Amino acid sequence: MDDCIIIGAGPAGLTAAIYLARYHLSVRLFDCGSSRAAMIPRTHNHAGYPGGITGPDLLARMREQAASFGVVSENCRVTALEPGADGFRVACDDREWRARTVLLATGVVNHRPSGMADALHDEALLRGLLRYCPICDGYEVTDKRVGVIGTGDHGMREALFLRSYTAEVTLIAPERHQLDAECEAALDRAGIIRVEGPCGDYAITGDRLSVATADGTMTFDSVYPALGSTIRSHLAVAAGANAGDGGCLTVDDHMRTSVTGLFAAGDVVLGLDQISNAMGQAGVASTAIRNHLNEQAPLRR
Repeated sequence: MDDCIIIGAGPAGLTAAIYLARYHLSVRLFDCGSSRAAMIPRTHNHAGYPGGITGPDLLARMREQAASFGVVSENCRVTALEPGADGFRVACDDREWRARTVLLATGVVNHRPSGMADALHDEALLRGLLRYCPICDGYEVTDKRVGVIGTGDHGMREALFLRSYTAEVTLIAPERHQLDAECEAALDRAGIIRVEGPCGDYAITGDRLSVATADGTMTFDSVYPALGSTIRSHLAVAAGANAGDGGCLTVDDHMRTSVTGLFAAGDVVLGLDQISNAMGQAGVASTAIRNHLNEQAPLRR
């Protein structure tokens, strides 16, 4: 039986793995290869890398660091998580493991623009023509022409956030705009253009991404989909953990869920979806896990 199984190998899961292994605990990390951090062309917000670092490079360094302290990795997708009298059962297809504690660090999945081909999506993302996180990289679109695909309160808020970086912001409806009078007034005050959808027929044209709209084809230096995301909390919820309306897991100040021995960190928890935040939560969670195990049986060398 492992001391802790970590489900999810993004910045939160890997940080927790390093901490827990350095607490001399047996750690097993499950990595299905779908961390959002792997999609980052280059992050400039992560302190300590003046020239920035790519998501894949950051994850590779963290995996190497975790392995150096004896963290065992399993490259498979967890299909079941069940609490029991003496810990948890974690299953991947026809294999299963047991652990005294579990940390869920499964993150979220961004909703992509409908009809955008995978190859075009990945190339646009790599070139910075498509971006998902204005907090991460709004600086990179300073004074550039920016499109935001979205509507309603969420689309409005993302467009207004980006307005602090550039005067050229256009809010494009995925289908038809669903904006109340207050949203429209806020957009008007900021000078943000509103364009009806449906949008599609995406193409890379030189150094810009073109989007077909009800007003014709428009081109942008960068496009931000503001279409929401799916919180990957289903394993914990099925195990009995409480979650909010949006699916984010409910945790206390020590990152403990409502299920004893089950912890959570990173984007699967309500909060700022940032690498720094995920790593900080992982540090709190891993220390709480260590103390939880010590209460069950004193940790001694």
